[in-house]
Amino acid sequence: MEDAAVAYPAASNVQTTVLLVEDDPVAAGVIVDALAGSLGRRAYVVEWVRCRAVALARLKQGGIDVILLVLTLPDGQGIEVFDQVLRAAPQALILILSSASDEATARLAVQRGAQDYLVKGHVNAHWLPRALQYLIERKATQDALESSEARFRAMSDASPLGIFVSDAEGECIYTNAAYHKISGLRFEQTLGTNWSTAIHPEDRERVLADWRTAARGQALFQTEFRFLQKDESIVWTRVNSATMRSKEKLIGLVQTVEDITERKATEFALRAAEELLFNEQERAQVTLNSIGDAVLSTDIEGKVAYLNLVAEAMTGWSNAAALGRPLAEVFNIVDGVTREIGANPAQRAIKEDRTVGLAADSVLIRRDGFESAIEDSAAPIHNRDGQDAGAVIVFHDVSKSRAMALKMSHLAQHDFLTDLPNRVLLTERLTQAIRLAQRHRKQVALLFLDLDHFKHINDSLGHAIGDVLLQSVAERLTKCVRASDTVCRQGGDEFVILLAEIGQPQDTTHIAEKLIAAFTQPHLIDGQELHVTLSIGISVYPDDGKDVDTVMQNADTAMYHAKESGRNNYQFFTAEMNARAVRRQIVESGLRRALKTGEFFLHYQPQIDLVSGVMTGAEVLVRWQDPKLGLIASEQFVPIAEECGLIVPIGQWVLREACWQTQAWLVAGLAAVTVAVNISAVEFRHKGFLEGVARVLKETGLPPRYLELELTESVLMYDAESQVSVLEALKTMGVALAIDDFGTGYSSLSYLKRFPIDTLKIDQSFVRDIATDANAATIVSAVVGMGRNLKQCVIAEGVETPAQLAFLRAQQCDRGQGFLFSHPLIAEDFALLLVDGKGGPPRSWL
Repeated sequence: MEDAAVAYPAASNVQTTVLLVEDDPVAAGVIVDALAGSLGRRAYVVEWVRCRAVALARLKQGGIDVILLVLTLPDGQGIEVFDQVLRAAPQALILILSSASDEATARLAVQRGAQDYLVKGHVNAHWLPRALQYLIERKATQDALESSEARFRAMSDASPLGIFVSDAEGECIYTNAAYHKISGLRFEQTLGTNWSTAIHPEDRERVLADWRTAARGQALFQTEFRFLQKDESIVWTRVNSATMRSKEKLIGLVQTVEDITERKATEFALRAAEELLFNEQERAQVTLNSIGDAVLSTDIEGKVAYLNLVAEAMTGWSNAAALGRPLAEVFNIVDGVTREIGANPAQRAIKEDRTVGLAADSVLIRRDGFESAIEDSAAPIHNRDGQDAGAVIVFHDVSKSRAMALKMSHLAQHDFLTDLPNRVLLTERLTQAIRLAQRHRKQVALLFLDLDHFKHINDSLGHAIGDVLLQSVAERLTKCVRASDTVCRQGGDEFVILLAEIGQPQDTTHIAEKLIAAFTQPHLIDGQELHVTLSIGISVYPDDGKDVDTVMQNADTAMYHAKESGRNNYQFFTAEMNARAVRRQIVESGLRRALKTGEFFLHYQPQIDLVSGVMTGAEVLVRWQDPKLGLIASEQFVPIAEECGLIVPIGQWVLREACWQTQAWLVAGLAAVTVAVNISAVEFRHKGFLEGVARVLKETGLPPRYLELELTESVLMYDAESQVSVLEALKTMGVALAIDDFGTGYSSLSYLKRFPIDTLKIDQSFVRDIATDANAATIVSAVVGMGRNLKQCVIAEGVETPAQLAFLRAQQCDRGQGFLFSHPLIAEDFALLLVDGKGGPPRSWL
C-alpha cells in the first residue's frame, strides 16, 4: 500500500482528518479499515505516511485533527519523534500506537502531552473508532476547559483586585497577578497556603474573630487588615470573602483582596489632620477661654460666630444663644457720655481692612442691663484667598482701671488728708483765673493761710489728733467761701484760698475777717476743745504780681508778715514786705555758709543757787556773727533753721562745742559747772540722736554729769510713751534732763511723774509779771511747789529785778537765771567766773 491520502465519503455532519504515521503497511491497513467502517456520527478522512519527515512536512500544511503516531519509524525513534510532532502540531490530538514491549516510552509521551496510547495488538475495528471518539471528545472538553481557564485567568489578571481561591480545606488553589503583587509571592508560592497566614500579628486576633462570627452565620465576610509580606513590608488590604458550594456542600472559598494602602495613608493623613485640627481648635478654645480678654467673632454679614467665656460673661449671651444673631444685638455698646449708640467696630474693621480701636468712653450694656466700661480692638478675618470673611473683636472691662485712673488723677490733684485741691490743681486754677481776669479786666485774690501754734498741738497731742484737726480746719474754711472759690491745702498747716473774681482788693477783707471770726470757735477733737487761729497773707492780681509764681510768693510773704505782727490777723502784701522776704532768704543762705565757715559761737549764762548765791550751772546760747549782718541772736535765725532743716547740723555743732569747751575748762583745772544745751523737737526726733549724744561725750571726754539737755514740754508730750525710753537711755548715760519753758505747753502730770526729769525751768513770761500779776505769781508758786514735791530742781528764767528775786526766794525756788545776775557771756569771759571759784570759797551772786 502506497503512501496516499485516502478519502472516505462522509456519513455525518462531523468530519475528522486523521494523519496516520506508521511504517508497517499491514498495521496501517487495519487502522484504515477500522476507521473506514465506522458508523458513528463522525466520519474520518485518513492520510497515511510511513516516515517522520513526510509527517512533519504534512503537518506544516495544517488541517490535521488527529495524529496516530508510531514511535519506531525508519527515520526516527523514541520520544524525540513525539516531541518533534508535538511541536509541529500542538493543537492536534496525538494518540501513540505502541508495541507491548515499548509501553514505557508511550507513557512518557502521554506525560509530555499525548492524549493516550494504544497497544497495536489490541486495535480492532470495533474499539478503535470508539476509543478515538472518546479521546476526541475528552480533548475537546479539556480544550474548552483550558480556554475557559485562560479567559478566567486573563480576566482575573486584568483585575486590580487580588483573587485568592482555596479548596474546602482552605488551601490555596488559585491566585491572580494582583494578589501576587499585593502578597509579594509568585503563583507557585501561594499554592497550598492558607489566606490567614499573611495577616499582621497585631490584626490577626481581630480578623479571625470576625471571620468565625461570619462563618457561623454563613454571612459574607468583609474586613480590613494589614498584609505582612516576607520582607516585613506592610500592605493595607480590604478583603471580601464568599464560599463556593455545590449542592449545599462547601467546596472552596473565593476572596477578593484590594490594596488600600494609599487610601489608608490618605485616611491616616486626614485623620491626623483632623486630630491636629481638633487639637488646634481645642488649644485655641482653651487659650481663648483662659485669657482675661473677651473675644467675639462675626461672619462677613456681621452675625455672631463665636464668643469665648469672658465674652459670654460680659455680654450676658451664651455662645450657643448668640450664634447667628446680629452683632449689635449681642455687643450692645453706647457712648458713656452722650449715651448714643456706638459705631460697629467689626464693620469698620472689614471696611477699612485693618485693625481699629473702639471709641473712647465706650460702655457695654450686658443683656440684663448691667453696664461696664470697655476698651477693645477689632480686626478683619481673611480666608485662604485673602478675601474678607468676618471680623474678630477683642475687648476687656476697664471699669476698675478707669475708676482707678480717675482716682489717681483725683489724688494727683487733691490732698490725701483733707481731699482739698493740692498745689498742682491750685496752680492750674490760678493760671486759668489769671487768664480770664486778664480777658475780662477783673482781679484775682490769693489768701495764704497758716495755722498759728499748730506745731505745738501736733507735737504735744500727736499726729493723729493733728490730722483730724486739719480735716476740721479744711471743712470750716470751705464753708466760709463761695462755691466758685478754691480752698487748697498747700502742705503741713498751710492753706491757700483762691478768689477767682473780685471787683477790688478790699473785697477780700470781708472774706479774711469772716475766716478769722470762724476760728474763734474751738474745734472739738477726740473730746478736747482745740483752739487755733489764722495768719493770713493776701496778694492780688495784677497789683501784686503778673504771673502765678509771683502772686503766690507775695501772698506767702504777706502771711509771714501777719505772723510777725502777732498772728491771728491778715495782711495785704506791700512792697516793703519783699525786703523782709529777701532778708529771710539771705538768712537761710547765710546759715548754710555759716556752718561751713564757722560763723557760730556760744554764750554761757550763769544759773545761780538762790539760797547760797553760788553759780551751779550755765545755759548755752548759740550766736551767729554774720560778716555782713553782724551779730544775730538765736531767736532771729533758729525758727528759719528749723523750717529749712538746718537745725540738726547746727544743734550737733552746739552740743559738740559746749562739751568740748567744758572739758577744756576741766582740763585747765577750772571749777567747771554743768552746761545746759537746748534740744529742738527736730533734733530730738532725728534718727541717731542718742548715738550722737554718746559719740560727742566719748569724743570730747566730758563726764556726762556736766551735761544737761533742755527739752520743751511739746517735745516730750509728742508720742510720750516712746519718749520715756529715750529719756531713760539719756539718764543711763548720766546726762541730766530739764524741761524748758515749763508752763507754756500741754504737759500731762501723769507723764511728768513718769519722765526721769531733773529740772523744771519756769518760763520768763511768768517770772516777768510775778510782782504785778497775781495769776503769774500763783502759777510760779504752784510750779515751785510741784517741783519740790517731785524732788525736781526748779529754775526761774528771766530774773531781772530784786523784787522778782525776793518773791522767788520767798517761794523757796531753787535757782535763778537772768540779767539780774549776768548777761550771757562769751567763753573767755565766762571762764573768768570759773577762775573765781578755783582754790577758794565760791563767789556769791546775791
